[in-house]
Amino acid sequence: MFDRFKSFFSSDIGIDLGTANSLVYVRGEGVVLNEPSVVAIDTETGKVLAVGSDAKKMLGRTPGNIRAIRPMKDGVIADFEITEHMIRHFIRKVNKRTNLLKPRVLIAVPYGITEVEERAVKDSAVRAGARDVQLIEEPMAAAIGVGIEVQEPEGNMIVDIGGGTTEVAVISLRGIVDALSVRIGGDSIDDAIMKYVMREHSLAIGERTAERVKIDIGSCCEFEDGERTLEIRGRRLTNGLPSSVVISSEELTPVIRHVAQGMVEAVRGTLEKCPPELAADLVERGVTLAGGGALLSGFDQLIYEQTNLNVTIPEEPLNAVAMGTGKALEGLDKFGGR
Repeated sequence: MFDRFKSFFSSDIGIDLGTANSLVYVRGEGVVLNEPSVVAIDTETGKVLAVGSDAKKMLGRTPGNIRAIRPMKDGVIADFEITEHMIRHFIRKVNKRTNLLKPRVLIAVPYGITEVEERAVKDSAVRAGARDVQLIEEPMAAAIGVGIEVQEPEGNMIVDIGGGTTEVAVISLRGIVDALSVRIGGDSIDDAIMKYVMREHSLAIGERTAERVKIDIGSCCEFEDGERTLEIRGRRLTNGLPSSVVISSEELTPVIRHVAQGMVEAVRGTLEKCPPELAADLVERGVTLAGGGALLSGFDQLIYEQTNLNVTIPEEPLNAVAMGTGKALEGLDKFGGR
């Protein structure tokens, strides 16, 4: 009775605390927040000036006394104090109904993080205003979020491509049988694009521009409808002046494919360790993608070329982990949490 009373006056919240973006699920409402994992602070006073979308607008545009910081690196906390501010902002933003009770929070964390890193996540969430904090591994949350029946005695492979990491897992009977996490993700592609443009076009561009290039014309394979081009602006290295250049999808494909190959190697490495019976299941069920990297053009084709496994991309891969935390909140005993 008291638990029902508490649930009425507080919200259960699931958080996908990602390197690039953080998503928040509120029980009964779904995914209500999707914002960049960026915090802007005044370096002179230490005051937090903006969080999320407002802070991302400041990346590469701040004066000397303002820093726009990504407090998450490779899926784990790199700056504990700033992450705490970010989590507090997200909790307050979605928990507007009442302040009578603090929310219960389930946070998705990368596979294989250390106990020290787990404790850091929990402590940050508690200090940020959570009543109780549970953790769930991101591959499991992603699998639950895309509708995989994780409790069944059958093998399913999930590939979750985030900003800082790619996590590959084979799941059966509510557990991760084999998994591999590599520190390669969407940010790695952005970085490769920035370096390529600097090397080949003598133009310095920022993270936001590189991300736009990746989304608009980036691909692991050639586009079936032909080459695509995009004009980008930055600072010319030869004279330091603002300039622009037109780049093509054809010249970027080898750059992006080289980075994506590291993700595919993680898939192959997990398959090599997979028990034969579960490997047989994967021949039928294939691979399911989740995370923002699932939207990278040609990535599904690249996996198929090198594994002969069919690849499924769900309707909303970006929301998979957050949706999984929400479903898990409704049945922690069924799906697990720690």
